[in-house]
Amino acid sequence: MKAKETMVLEFLQNSSQFIIPIYQRTYSWELEQCQQLWDDVIRAGKSNSASVHFVGSIVYVADGLSTVSLQAPLLVIDGQQRLTTITLMLEALQRSLGETEPVEGFSAEKIKSRYLTRHLEKGEKFFKLLLSQTDDETLRSIIQERELPADPSLRISENYNFFKSEIDSLKGDLEALCRGIAKLAIVDIALNRGEDNPQLIFESMNSTGKALSQADLIRNYILMGLQPELQTRLYESYWRPMELDFGQAAYGEEFDAFMRHYLTTKFSEIPRIDQIYDNFKFYAGKEEVSNAGVEELVKDLRLFAQYYCAMSLGKEKDPELKRAFQDLKEFKVEVAYPFLLEVYGDYKSEQISKADFVEIVRMVESYAFRRAVVQIPTNSMNKTFARFSLSINRDNYLESVKAIFVSLKSYRRFPSDEEFANDLKVRDLYNFRRGAYWLRKLENFNRKELPVLEDYSIEHILPQNEELNAWWQSALGENWAEIQGRLLHTIGNLTLTRYNSEFSDRSFPEKRDFPDGGFKTSPLTLNQGLGELETWNEATINERANRLAEKALKVWVAPKADAAALKSVLSKEKAAARASYSYDDHKYLQNKEVKELFLALKEQVLAIDPAVYEDVLKLYIAFKADTNFVDVIFKSTGLRLSINLAFSDLQDPQNRAVNIKDKGRWGNGEVSFEIDSKDDITYAMFLIKQAYYRQFEAE
Repeated sequence: MKAKETMVLEFLQNSSQFIIPIYQRTYSWELEQCQQLWDDVIRAGKSNSASVHFVGSIVYVADGLSTVSLQAPLLVIDGQQRLTTITLMLEALQRSLGETEPVEGFSAEKIKSRYLTRHLEKGEKFFKLLLSQTDDETLRSIIQERELPADPSLRISENYNFFKSEIDSLKGDLEALCRGIAKLAIVDIALNRGEDNPQLIFESMNSTGKALSQADLIRNYILMGLQPELQTRLYESYWRPMELDFGQAAYGEEFDAFMRHYLTTKFSEIPRIDQIYDNFKFYAGKEEVSNAGVEELVKDLRLFAQYYCAMSLGKEKDPELKRAFQDLKEFKVEVAYPFLLEVYGDYKSEQISKADFVEIVRMVESYAFRRAVVQIPTNSMNKTFARFSLSINRDNYLESVKAIFVSLKSYRRFPSDEEFANDLKVRDLYNFRRGAYWLRKLENFNRKELPVLEDYSIEHILPQNEELNAWWQSALGENWAEIQGRLLHTIGNLTLTRYNSEFSDRSFPEKRDFPDGGFKTSPLTLNQGLGELETWNEATINERANRLAEKALKVWVAPKADAAALKSVLSKEKAAARASYSYDDHKYLQNKEVKELFLALKEQVLAIDPAVYEDVLKLYIAFKADTNFVDVIFKSTGLRLSINLAFSDLQDPQNRAVNIKDKGRWGNGEVSFEIDSKDDITYAMFLIKQAYYRQFEAE
């Protein structure tokens, strides 16, 4: 490797051509980065003291250790974003110069021939900078001053227009801009293909600008070290089709999320969002994966990406599946994607029918919605789905999925019909997340011709105004304020209308009989029956709530497991279960003082979250959410806590905890804390909560 300081314009002029390899990410700088570069250039141009302004490094592969004197094309490993952005700035500048030359060397002809093109060459050799795919076609069109392609690169065209607008705002005073560009400097780093490892250098670069995504690193890791022919084939056969499936915007915004879901399917564990790349390298290095070869790995990625785009980006072609995926996405149940990616693969390999697949997707949707209504905390629901497929019996696929859902207990449970219906009738659904979702689902249930609901908004039949008019006070009775406060936002009082502003605080008969849009003539099933009512009060609200709750049980259906499948799931759980223990099995807990201490602690631990539960074991009592976060071991005079946290991650300002790593004590974690009196509990809870919240950092 050889590095030296170089002025940007000198670097561009003396280099023959820059090629962005196919494994590099597409151009991704946004207006924020362009604005920063523009401000730096103008500031440098106006400064008399600063002679140089560094903008980072350009790393490229050359056959030897020469730098810009090398006449062969240079493969850019790092620096694409800066090169491309400066190119766009120079192109916008040369178009504004015309016949002028405000600073020596800055004329339209000199900029074009020295820094943007190789004017004596033809075809691809004509351009100084060759990008990849859509980016390249758009940049060439701009450099040649011709019409943009039908599907232009969003970032290239937007950023070019940004520089054009900024230059136009200077109204011909271009001297500071030219001087600023002339002061730009880089570190010119040439790599020797035979001696340097481009991937390791690429990973270690700490360049300015927009950071590489985890997906960028993965793509480079897969393709960078391959022979050019194989590299090109894998990119064009698998990676490029993935980019096209996602589209320009979604590829940058969602590809990391997809990679996280993909790895979750492989490990049945959720990688931290900032550790996706490291987890992928570990996965790719596993013996069975590496033995299968890189093409099989990229092929598998491409396959799962198709499933993800079908579910998350609306690319599914089957109408019934597409509607199911749209509903799932509208309610934001992305936590189920790892499980559903696997089910999608089983559907494609014909292990399950389309009807079964649709039913499973709807089951997941119902599970998420019912839990939200009954307010079961969503903590670790993603971990439930991460491991869900491990229990599926693929010889009895659908029934085993139902049995798994039915067998879920405690904070993982699938809410029953009774629990769901009771809570649905009293829950504040107006301020419920994605209110349009549940109203649309109720309206469209079993309808063959679906109304266009975009023009409708949520209507409170009983108005929200705290100062109800005389008609409403009379209809509700003496306790009208209490009834309004209790029932206002509940399902019985909410509907859809296109006349929300016109209805306002009108009486119920006026809303019912409103010309060409009142409840009596409404085409919506949600409003059926309202046209026959004479009044609107507590009784009618409750009656409608009961009716809609019954309908909701048919919309968001709870699974009913086949007896044999459920028995199979439960027998597996029973076989894996430990012996049952109680407080009586802990002799020190029979001590009155120790028991009072424990019960005081238990009350506060369980109050952290409804998802927390107690598990009485032989040697200690554990408190869990997703897994143990604190274990209580009983002493003759007090309690010893084993807190499930790495000691290095603990915040312990009073230095009262003890590091028990490798000490061989009971319980989980590296942190021990002694409780000898109730005065210790407050500080103990400070430590315990750290372990509790750490469990869910991967969500």
